[in-house]
Amino acid sequence: MAFLTTLRSWFRWGGGNALAEGKGEQSALPTGALVPGVGTPHVDSAMQISAVWNCIERRANVVASLPQFVYALQNDGQKTLARGTQLYQLLHDSPNARMTPFEFWRAMMMNHDLRGNAYARIDRNGQDEAVSLFPMPADQVRHTILDDGTGIYEYRIGQDIAVLHEYNVLHIKNLGNGTTGLPKLDYMSATVSEAGNAQKEANDTFANGGKPTGILMVDKLLTTEQRTKLRANMGELTQGSTDRLYILEANMKYQALSFTPEQQQLLETRKFTIEEICRWFDVPPVLAHHANVTTWGSGIEQIVDGWHKLSVRPMLVNIDQAVRKRVLNGRQRASMTAEFSHDALLRGNIKDRYAVYAVAVNNGLKTHNECRQLENEPPMPGGDQLMVQAQMIPITQIGKSAQNPAAATPTGAA
Repeated sequence: MAFLTTLRSWFRWGGGNALAEGKGEQSALPTGALVPGVGTPHVDSAMQISAVWNCIERRANVVASLPQFVYALQNDGQKTLARGTQLYQLLHDSPNARMTPFEFWRAMMMNHDLRGNAYARIDRNGQDEAVSLFPMPADQVRHTILDDGTGIYEYRIGQDIAVLHEYNVLHIKNLGNGTTGLPKLDYMSATVSEAGNAQKEANDTFANGGKPTGILMVDKLLTTEQRTKLRANMGELTQGSTDRLYILEANMKYQALSFTPEQQQLLETRKFTIEEICRWFDVPPVLAHHANVTTWGSGIEQIVDGWHKLSVRPMLVNIDQAVRKRVLNGRQRASMTAEFSHDALLRGNIKDRYAVYAVAVNNGLKTHNECRQLENEPPMPGGDQLMVQAQMIPITQIGKSAQNPAAATPTGAA
């Protein structure tokens, strides 16, 4: 019996899960709910939560703002910009007739972060080179694995369905089994529901003037007509109103029944929910304008640097590898590569940048014109030559420098 249980756990018999894989349509939807009764949130509803919108926009804008370059690979292992190629124009300048590269990657990142998968149709010319990339909304794409292991993508547009071979689809996957990504929005349904409920409670409370429901007590029996009139006259005790003075007669007493926002810890719940959403999207709360964390100027540089290294950079590596695998054909992969430039992520303030440039130039790592190019400055004559500091001498020449200064002067030094 134990052996059968082990086999069942190996092959996931009796039901799928997030890591299950098989033939046919690929789906990584959660098979069970963490909180019973909580349904799958709709994209339009989730995006009305400010923290969700901000995290999606922050990640998408950072990735989309980075330039993507295409390089030609040299025999000596070096690489040079391939500006005159069709591939460079596609990835760096214009992915399709409608979109800029920024708009394209922002749309792809939004699908990736919400649905776990970002798809783009690849159009190729007669030389099998990619000439355009069109994003396909993840909700309109069905990924299927055929019996022979080939993957196809069915893209539904209205009543039409386009069937595309995997060779003609750029597929960027979130965390998952390698075949399809996990749809993050479906897995964070409990958190989104909590945020939505807190938002609704806050709206209801403030729409009601912050007044709780309650009981109005009188010292005698009332007729039905008297109850109706009293409710109409004193109903503002529990409803929004600009009146702030109420007179209770005949020994009437009012007792609130519902908790105040402070008793419900509504504000604390909404703050914690923001942090939960930021954890789901791997965005530091301070970058989502959360006020209850480190503020700008106090450790923010280290937070941003850590976010770039641990979150943004792995995302860029994932995209770079997907582009090389799907967009480039076999001939191009042998002689070219495409990758995002990380320089913009590493740019500090002007003081730090110039200090780095000085070290690179003085040690022969970069030329003056290379540093000027990074600052969008025009090249200068003679600025393409590598330079080094001339004051350094071999340690064996230290004792001779005082007796014969000329012997200690490095060759070529002034």
